[in-house]
Amino acid sequence: MPTPECPPIEIIRPEAFPTRIQHALFDFDGTLSLIRQGWQQVMAPMMVDYLLATPDHEPRATVERLVVQMIDETTGKQTIFQMMELVEMVRERGREPLEASDYKQVYLDRLWERIEGRVVGLEQGRIPPEDLRVSGGLALLRALRERGIHCYLASGTDVGYVRNEVRALGLDGFFGEHIYGALDDWQSYSKAMIVARILRENDLRGSQLATFGDGFVEIENCVAVGGIAVGVATDEERRHRVDPWKRERLIRAGAHVIVPDFCRDEEILALLGWG
Repeated sequence: MPTPECPPIEIIRPEAFPTRIQHALFDFDGTLSLIRQGWQQVMAPMMVDYLLATPDHEPRATVERLVVQMIDETTGKQTIFQMMELVEMVRERGREPLEASDYKQVYLDRLWERIEGRVVGLEQGRIPPEDLRVSGGLALLRALRERGIHCYLASGTDVGYVRNEVRALGLDGFFGEHIYGALDDWQSYSKAMIVARILRENDLRGSQLATFGDGFVEIENCVAVGGIAVGVATDEERRHRVDPWKRERLIRAGAHVIVPDFCRDEEILALLGWG
């Protein structure tokens, strides 16, 4: 049930809800998990530092804007793709870049400094899992399972980290073997591949699949196959609020509905044909 501070759901494209969905695909970071909250504030400064060290860089304000725009457009993709973009940006500004994998490792090291306390706190029981779950996510997953809806999870984060963090948040029982994440062989995995696989292996129409995500990529992939795209525009710091930047990005990607989190789980279920 929604709490008094739970913001309303915003329906963007009301024509998209005629079918009772049978399968649901979830993004992880920012959609179900808050463990990596603030990752953009780690990635963007790192990229800006490398770009400002090139001989032909623009003014800082321009570089910062370009980096934020790139991260915005690639959120939801594997991290290596963002680092591949950085490689090209460095090269275009007159410096021989590092390998994308090297940039990725620098980023992961810096990110770990930010989130280590959260991960260790969860593992040691000092931080309750609900403190680092998006509000209402657990209740929604339980409701979907009760209705026989098959749930999948696909993340742009490396799959080993994803599995560990899903387990730390107490969410692993909802996805079975269907937890997917970035691979060393980046060409072997994408969210679009997972969407296509779900449809193919279950002989589904796109309208029988709902995707929940806070990134441009998973929403765009869902819309492309005719699925129902639920944009999760959670304000990860203040909770129970819509992040305007996420909202705008998700609408631009084609989201049919915007939710602040999952606090209105019964309304979400009704939109998916399970009212």
